[in-house]
Amino acid sequence: MNKTVFSIKKEKNYAWFLFDADSKTLGRLSTQISRVLLGKNDVQYNSSQNINHGVIVINAEKITVTGKKETDKFYYRHSGRPGGLTIETFKEMQKRIPTRILEKSIRGMLPKGPLGRELFTKLKIYKGPEHPHKAQNPTQITVH
Repeated sequence: MNKTVFSIKKEKNYAWFLFDADSKTLGRLSTQISRVLLGKNDVQYNSSQNINHGVIVINAEKITVTGKKETDKFYYRHSGRPGGLTIETFKEMQKRIPTRILEKSIRGMLPKGPLGRELFTKLKIYKGPEHPHKAQNPTQITVH
């Protein structure tokens, strides 16, 4: 019988990955990013552990969707007050806060609970081509 080898908490082997969202489809990019955050691209993958992978996404403002989703995809939020429902289309959200689109998409693909919240903190999204994480030497990953 095989035994699962768990990595020790003291081993902080952070690996950083860089994704360029320029003209990439929202869903395809989000699934790749969530797989890397979960550590499914690593040999030591374990569904109940944080593999310590960080993800940097640049050019979030240039992400695309297929079909008529630019006008037909809605984002809802509620202030908690009576009549406080705000509805925005994909296009409006992309003009106002382009990073929020990717955040909401990826957060929905991560586990719901303490591990998912911890993994989400390792995600850094920037709307332009510049990012302040050059010291981490991120590995560029291309999405087709």
